[in-house]
Amino acid sequence: MSTLTVADDASGAPSPPEFEHLFREHYQLVYRTAYSVTGRAEDAEDIVQSVFLRLLCRESPMDLGRNPRGYLYRAALNLALDTIRRRRRHVLVRDNTFFESAARVVDVRETDDLDSRLWKAISELQPSSAQILILRYVHDHSLAEIARLLGSTRGTIAVSLFRSRARLKKIIRAYSGGKS
Repeated sequence: MSTLTVADDASGAPSPPEFEHLFREHYQLVYRTAYSVTGRAEDAEDIVQSVFLRLLCRESPMDLGRNPRGYLYRAALNLALDTIRRRRRHVLVRDNTFFESAARVVDVRETDDLDSRLWKAISELQPSSAQILILRYVHDHSLAEIARLLGSTRGTIAVSLFRSRARLKKIIRAYSGGKS
């Protein structure tokens, strides 16, 4: 794991060489994380840009220096979940008629598409809960790896994973009208 030394300039942002190193080392992680959540290359590319642009434009958070991989993963996951939430709410107004955008998430009561239902349910979880579920079941990390990545203990991650799965089941049951 690399550590980042933040430059002593007025903004506190990483210096250009540090930033380039962070970008090269973690680009694939940020892209894969965003793509695995959104399922769209365009969204993943936008999220990568946003994560690194935000990092370049503001003061470096303390988590970045201690655990850049974990920090960038969390940033990518949070932006990807926000993207899914925005899809659900995105409605265009045209000639007093409402048209849903092409990027909308289909209402789960109208479809049997399990992936849409699952990602919609995950997007309703707290970001930390969604993060742990995605690390475990999408990226296939062990509890110990997740704990190390998030700077936590294996026991805390195990309890959080149990609670996250229970909450996810409740949300999916609510979508199904109590069936499941």
